Amino acid sequence: MILKSQVEWALHCCAILAGLPQGRYLSTKALAELHGLPKEYLSKALQSLSQASLVETTLGPSGGYRLARPTSEINFLDIVEAVEGKSRTFTCSNIRANNPCRPKDFCDSKPCSVARVMWQADEAWRNTLKSVSLADLVETLSEDVPADIWKNTFEWVLQRAG
Repeated sequence: MILKSQVEWALHCCAILAGLPQGRYLSTKALAELHGLPKEYLSKALQSLSQASLVETTLGPSGGYRLARPTSEINFLDIVEAVEGKSRTFTCSNIRANNPCRPKDFCDSKPCSVARVMWQADEAWRNTLKSVSLADLVETLSEDVPADIWKNTFEWVLQRAG
């Protein structure tokens, strides 16, 4: 399974937006500059987050994006599904029906073994993503990122937040 690069971008942007003070917004331009991404492409990912009601947006000179809900109420699955959609990662096309050794009147009453395993794996993957909130991510980042980089990043962000 290969996810769109926009999933990574959306996750990183949400991590940054998680650190914004209440009532402040960060522009697409600032988020793109921070992550070294093309603004036009990043805008698509941010629009997906907005359509999923994960971020709020405002226009004007101090406009941009901020999280629409507390970090504890947004999980990785919310963000992935906002960008990728909610469909399963595996689609069974029932190729077993093409087997020339099967009798023509043979009826399969349940999904094939391959599909069941793949759907179970998809469910486990989704449950893992659902179990990690943005609050969890922020806590992990604050432990993993050196303190000076963490501090400098948020000073940079706050200078650009409207």
